[in-house]
Amino acid sequence: MSQHPLAKFLDAVPDFPKPGILFSDISPLLKDHFVATIDAMSELFSEQEWSEIDCLAGIESRGFIFASALAYKHNKGFIKVRKPGKLPNVAASIEYGLEYGSDKLEMQKGDGRKVVLFDDLIATGGSMGAAAQLCEKVGYDVIGMACLIDLASLNSFSYKDMTVRSVIQFED
Repeated sequence: MSQHPLAKFLDAVPDFPKPGILFSDISPLLKDHFVATIDAMSELFSEQEWSEIDCLAGIESRGFIFASALAYKHNKGFIKVRKPGKLPNVAASIEYGLEYGSDKLEMQKGDGRKVVLFDDLIATGGSMGAAAQLCEKVGYDVIGMACLIDLASLNSFSYKDMTVRSVIQFED
């Protein structure tokens, strides 16, 4: 498979955040190729699809980078999916498993708008699946999911027949 040209700017960090994990550091990509990265993520959805989206939900914390920049670019609202203790007026929370442990996400009350979830990376699909469930639990309509990097060898994740769109895919 031919890889997206932006993939060469990622930094692979072995044994982070714990032994056995190969962490894809997006910092060099964001520092020197931020506009190209946001443009590539924007292209994951057609103009027609963008017209149907009301808000972009970013999963803490790196999902905030992409969702907020894309919300600005497309004149959409931005919604935060946060870790515990960081939001007032929490309407619901959900616990989920990670590639290297477990965590919890929280959100404020939704209002029926159509949202697309964004994160930096999908490994097992734990946080993306939890965020999708949480969005619906608080009252949003999830119509899409996207990330910069898909570690496809670790997952075959889908949510209600929706797959996660990604710019960069790693098969092994």
